Amino acid sequence: MTGPTRLRSLLLAAVAAASISLAFAAAGFAATPTYTKETQQEYESQLSKAEIESATFNKRIRSLHIKTKNGELFVYHYPKGTWQQLAATLRAHHITVTILTPTEAEKEAKAKPVHHKIRYIAGGILIVIVIVVVGVLLWNRRRVRD
Repeated sequence: MTGPTRLRSLLLAAVAAASISLAFAAAGFAATPTYTKETQQEYESQLSKAEIESATFNKRIRSLHIKTKNGELFVYHYPKGTWQQLAATLRAHHITVTILTPTEAEKEAKAKPVHHKIRYIAGGILIVIVIVVVGVLLWNRRRVRD
């Protein structure tokens, strides 16, 4: 195989890989936010240090999504019947409090855990690209030999 042909094949493979990665980015396959679980003591510590920027209640599953001032995300599962007290405490500390509507809360409650489906799709596409590139290189080699 001559130098220009090999270079052309490698360039074609690079362009294909770049276009696939751009397609994934354009389709919105960005990472979903991950929340770190925390205990009541950790929550109270953040509250006393004034680290909390905003809080969102999901009364259906009794969870409090917390966003800190440095951008970290936490989730605190509070005991039954204490959300009003927690909301009043957060408002007293001048923290933005949001309560999910019943439909939003239901949607979050029914959300299934991600099984990394996108990773498998991306891996499959990568394998197909490798097979195509190897096939093109072998075909060109055979064509030059004949």
